[in-house]
This record gives sequence, C-alpha cells and structure tokens, in this order.
Amino acid sequence: MQACRYRIVVEGGFGPRFREAFSDLEVEPEGWDTALEGEMADQAQLQGVLDRVAALNLTLVSVAKLGGR
Repeated sequence: MQACRYRIVVEGGFGPRFREAFSDLEVEPEGWDTALEGEMADQAQLQGVLDRVAALNLTLVSVAKLGGR
C-alpha cells in the first residue's frame, strides 16, 4: 500500500504544547487556523492523528488528501 499525504486544518493557532503533540507532522499557520501536513502510511495512521486532534479538544476544520492512492 502506498502512503498518502494529508493536510488537516484545525481551528486557531498552536502553542508549544500542541506543536509537541504533532511533532511528526509539518505544522504551519493558515490564516487564523493551523495546518498539519504529512505522509500517512494507512487509514489507521490518519485516524491516530484525528484521535489526537479530538483528545486535545481541537476543532477540526478540514481534512484533504493531497496525493498518493
């Protein structure tokens, strides 16, 4: 199975605590929100990132598949 690249946007800005929680992804501001981007080996890895978003009580804005199968 080929890895896919995803861009996940969450509401608001990130401080050091949140950046550390997503250290395995590229974290960049996107207007007033924050984008998380990276390669995901499979759906389980994507779900793991989404679970972290939920566990940190962040508001999910969007999820986009950028490339891969």
